[in-house]
Amino acid sequence: MSLPLEGLTAIVTGAGRGLGRAEALELARLGAAVVVNDYGKPGRDGSGEASATPAEEVAAEIRAAGGTAVAHTGDVADHQQARELAELAIAEFGKLDVLVNNAGILRDRMVFSMTEEEWDSVIRVHLKGHFNTTHFAAAHWRERAKASGAPVYGRIVNTSSEAFLAGSAGQPNYAAAKGGIVGLTTSTALALAKYGVTANAICPRARTRMTEDVFQGFERPDAGLDPLAPEHVAPLVGYLASPAAEHVNGQLLVVHGGMVAVVERPRVAAKFDSKQDTFTYDELDALLTPHYAERPAGETFAAAEVLGLKRG
Repeated sequence: MSLPLEGLTAIVTGAGRGLGRAEALELARLGAAVVVNDYGKPGRDGSGEASATPAEEVAAEIRAAGGTAVAHTGDVADHQQARELAELAIAEFGKLDVLVNNAGILRDRMVFSMTEEEWDSVIRVHLKGHFNTTHFAAAHWRERAKASGAPVYGRIVNTSSEAFLAGSAGQPNYAAAKGGIVGLTTSTALALAKYGVTANAICPRARTRMTEDVFQGFERPDAGLDPLAPEHVAPLVGYLASPAAEHVNGQLLVVHGGMVAVVERPRVAAKFDSKQDTFTYDELDALLTPHYAERPAGETFAAAEVLGLKRG
């Protein structure tokens, strides 16, 4: 019996640790040849010296389990290095079929304290990094489709966050980047559908180096898999990368702890029409002020309630 991703080539960025590692292992388990990308800097803020070790260790782990993998240690936020990543996949395995964008860093700060460099660095790694790899993968698929005169196989899985969905007071750069990734994903989905390519985004929740502060105090179970383990996220990535997901395109899905939620596009909650050519201040005051005054204060996202976890 063939595996669902047998014969396919996948790139996973940020795959040296955490979510990316779990995703790379899952894609390999499902039969894909995997290019494991990780810049290898030790700090979750992108600090420290780059290292080949994280990517090479995960690639070696895949090969030890009987899979096929090579390591790439470049910075996907650098346009040329992202090009080299795509070229490596094509040179090693003949083509590229799946792109999973996961690489990211954190530089948390309240908006009134954030520096320009803290803003730029997070936008660069998350949003530009997603664009760079998507650009070269999309160009490869378009070229192949035009040469064959028929659609090709292509899957993109991007990593957004619930920080975009629900807000995150100390992460304006991160939340903005993750919102931008959703916009990039939906635009890409529309642009590449005619070539046979799908693009989707996930909002994963997992205990990793990136989220060690967020989930500090949430108990790990004495037995069984941690509800916050990255291994809960990886199967959805494997599915979205597979032929079975050919009709899933331009979607945003939240995933954690054995749960997948499909997020709807924003809907109009209320609509008001002016009684003359254009609104006046007084008319808007009469319509909008009561509307918002009658609504409860803004709800905050309660991770503990959704996950059923308790702080230690």
